[in-house]
Amino acid sequence: MADLDRDANPLMMLLAGGAGLMLGLLANPARKLAVQAPTMLKGEWDEALAAEHKATLAVFDLLEKTSSDDTARRSFHLMQIKHIIGKHAFQEENVVYATMRQRGLLEQAQHLNEDHGVVKQLLFDLTMMPKDDARWLETARTLRGNLETHMAEEENDHFPKLRAALSAQENAELAKAMNKEGLKLA
Repeated sequence: MADLDRDANPLMMLLAGGAGLMLGLLANPARKLAVQAPTMLKGEWDEALAAEHKATLAVFDLLEKTSSDDTARRSFHLMQIKHIIGKHAFQEENVVYATMRQRGLLEQAQHLNEDHGVVKQLLFDLTMMPKDDARWLETARTLRGNLETHMAEEENDHFPKLRAALSAQENAELAKAMNKEGLKLA
C-alpha cells in the first residue's frame, strides 16, 4: 500500500502542475480581455477613446486629492495613469493617427503625436520627481491640463473629421484594429 502512495504522488503532482500551468497560461489573456473589454464594448472607435479619456481623468481626480505626505498613493495613481495613457497612446499612434495620415490629415496627426511627446515628458518628470516635492502636484495638474486640451481637440475636431472621411466598414475596421493594438498592452 505504501508503494501505491509513492507512485500516485508523482502522478498527482504532475497533474496538479499541469493544471497550474494551464491556469497560468489562461490568466494573462483573460486579464488582457478584462482590461480591453470596456473599450471593445463601446463599439465605435471614437466613443471608445472618449471613454478612455474619461477613465484617465477619473484617476487624475483621485491623484489630485492626495497630499505631499501621501507618496504611496501618488505613486500608485501615477502608475495607473501611465498604464492607461501608454495603452491609449499605443492604439492612437499605431492605428488612429496612421489612418489620419492615410486620409491626408498629416498635420493634424503630427500635432497629436507631438502632444503625446509632451505628455510622455511630463509623465517622466513626475516619475523622477520625489512624490513629496512641492512642485509634484503642480506638474500633475499641468499634465492634466495638457491632456484635457488634447482630448478636447481629438473628440471635437480631429476624430469627427476622420470618422466622416471613412465609410461605415472602414470605421468598423478601424475599431477592430485599434482594439487589437490595445490588447497588446492591456
